Amino acid sequence: MISGEGENIQFVRKIDPKDRNVEFWMGDVEKQMVASVRNVIEHGIFDYLEKPRNEWVCIHPGQIVLNASQVHWTSDVEKAFDEGGYDGIKKYHQELEAQLAATVILVRQKLNKLAKISVNALIVIDVHAKDVVANLVNLRIEDKNAFEWVSQLRYYWYAENETEPENMWCKCVATVFPYGYEYLGNTGRLVITPLTDKCYMTLMGALQLNLGGAPAGPAGTGKTESTKDLAKALAKQCVVFNCSDDMDHLMVAKFFKGLAASGAWCCFDEFNRINIEVLSVIAQFLLQLFGAKARLEPEIVFEGSTIKMRPTFCVFITMNPGYAGRNELPDNLKALFRPVAMMVPDYALIGEIMLYSFGYLKGRMLAKKMVTTFTLSSEQLSSQDHYDYGMRAVRSVINAAGLLKNDYPDMDEEQLLLRALRDVNVPKFLS
Repeated sequence: MISGEGENIQFVRKIDPKDRNVEFWMGDVEKQMVASVRNVIEHGIFDYLEKPRNEWVCIHPGQIVLNASQVHWTSDVEKAFDEGGYDGIKKYHQELEAQLAATVILVRQKLNKLAKISVNALIVIDVHAKDVVANLVNLRIEDKNAFEWVSQLRYYWYAENETEPENMWCKCVATVFPYGYEYLGNTGRLVITPLTDKCYMTLMGALQLNLGGAPAGPAGTGKTESTKDLAKALAKQCVVFNCSDDMDHLMVAKFFKGLAASGAWCCFDEFNRINIEVLSVIAQFLLQLFGAKARLEPEIVFEGSTIKMRPTFCVFITMNPGYAGRNELPDNLKALFRPVAMMVPDYALIGEIMLYSFGYLKGRMLAKKMVTTFTLSSEQLSSQDHYDYGMRAVRSVINAAGLLKNDYPDMDEEQLLLRALRDVNVPKFLS
């Protein structure tokens, strides 16, 4: 398998498509993908214990680097609780700080493109791991069953019973979700703030209760991004679909057939744009699909076709309340989703962690300055329709700053950020 970034993973076995129908050999390719991703994860988990971490990061595929390191983080935290209680966690927190510092130094060295993406994403995950443990220390938690720990997304590697091989499992509170082994390539990850944590917890809870998830809130609060990132964390394919009032029930039915048969996730963006008559039909569809999923039926007759049912499929919707031309959801549809309210995220925290992951040492100070710049712009400049100082603008500035850091690693960091702010914002301003 070769990802868009040029990363490749070897198949466990060869597949010969000669003289076979496409739906059969493509199915085999998918099985091989699952087997191959599982294989490299297993190798990554055991290799982690044998090599220095900074060397290990650079030789494994990005997806494996993130998830295998999270398996070790989960088991290390639980081991620290078992062996030393509060003192064990305190000691482990110091280890994590040293480990993060070493990774930040690594990102400033000459790395190849793939290793650079992996390390960027790893820093984002590592900062969160360190913050979680710091929180456990501050609250003087002594037991691994405490809610502050159980409410995190945790990764385990174990066999369900003696006949099965070992697999990866993701847990959050009461939800145990099988890792999807979808090969997603080597991509960056979302900075995890208290808001994203809350969102993950609700969406994972929805999966356990066999419901969909429905993040709602104003634009730029990360509703769609959080759903996509949770799918990345669980290695599921997630199809994002922008809804409009032209959608009819036939189109949605086709969409659902594919989802249920492939076991993928979908995220219907701005779901409440769809006309109210169509929404009530969608409620009937979902009732039928979620019901079949709860009964673990292998096949189901849905809208005139017999389709296979994969129980891992799920439907998420995002909503923008309070705009013109938006509908309230009918009650029979509301009952099928767990709502979660999203508010404006903490720009300074997100900026700080992303700047760290690009190798900036003064991440915290620079993020504060950047947020102040945006705050002043939004308060003092004239109100033009195309002026936007929300999360999307923050993201473009940080990405520009990351590219500049790559090109001029030794230049003064404040100058680099100032250049990024100018490059991204000045062209938008009216004279």
